[in-house]
Amino acid sequence: MFTRNELADAARLVYTQMPATPQYHWPLLSAETGVETWVKHENHAPTGAFKVRGGITFIDWLKRSDPQSRGICTATRGNHGQSQARAAIAAGLSAKIYVPHGNSVEKNAAMRAFGGALIEFGEDFDAAREEAFRVADAEGLTVVPPFHKELVRGVATYGLELFTAQPDLDVVYVPIGCGSGICGLISARDALGVKTEIVGVVSTEADCALQSLRAGRLIETDRARTFADGMAVRIPVKAAFDIYSQGAARIIAVTDDQVADAMRLFYRCTHNLAEGAGAAPLAGLMQERAQLDGKRAAVILCGGNVDADVFAQVLAGQTPQI
Repeated sequence: MFTRNELADAARLVYTQMPATPQYHWPLLSAETGVETWVKHENHAPTGAFKVRGGITFIDWLKRSDPQSRGICTATRGNHGQSQARAAIAAGLSAKIYVPHGNSVEKNAAMRAFGGALIEFGEDFDAAREEAFRVADAEGLTVVPPFHKELVRGVATYGLELFTAQPDLDVVYVPIGCGSGICGLISARDALGVKTEIVGVVSTEADCALQSLRAGRLIETDRARTFADGMAVRIPVKAAFDIYSQGAARIIAVTDDQVADAMRLFYRCTHNLAEGAGAAPLAGLMQERAQLDGKRAAVILCGGNVDADVFAQVLAGQTPQI
């Protein structure tokens, strides 16, 4: 999808606004997983999530390709919206952001703090996305889709960092929502020519990507009810599916209970906060750990933006209910 030089150019742009995030080997975590485990800490990014990278590259591209744009309109469960609000406002654009009713209180607050105009609409992400697209067209705003080449080019820089630092990983686990994260990782792996397997992780309660892979065509589900809101998607994105259906070794599904266990494991072993989607890769690794003996694995801790009351439930041994 991208050449190494294209990703290097994206990285130089990203680094004007943030440093590279670290990847650490945590011995306590490896003792729990039973394999050498590396964590890519996208929770250390300026918005607490990997999406910030795509916001930087997308808005830079927009300012160059459409200097007359007045502002953007997009939909999100929180991390994408923070990324776009942060970059758009800094570039002198307006940012209108749609979220479903009942969205994360603290992610909503963060998007407003970055300057976004927040509107609640619909019962899930896909309903909010449809409304955002309609409003963007009606008001002459630039729509920011959940998946776009310039978003992926920015996001792929975390993969560039990981595979440059650790080129000999056997497998990496990464969550799937709309697909920019896994597609960025696949793009970076292929651009660098490394052989690492990439395993996509979805929620059992939001598994359109897995169902689509099994069917060989896009499958829309009728619900996406998981507290791991970054994976709560009903309708797969074809452009993303075309990449991960070919580039991922497999896609696996984890339960909300497994995600909550992984959040507790991250905190106990590394004292890092992981939101649901950020913990899903570790849940996936734990599910497959029996077949990973002697291998070097990594998990993408893609974000740490979890509401305090939700995390309190998790630390108390509960699985938050939706």
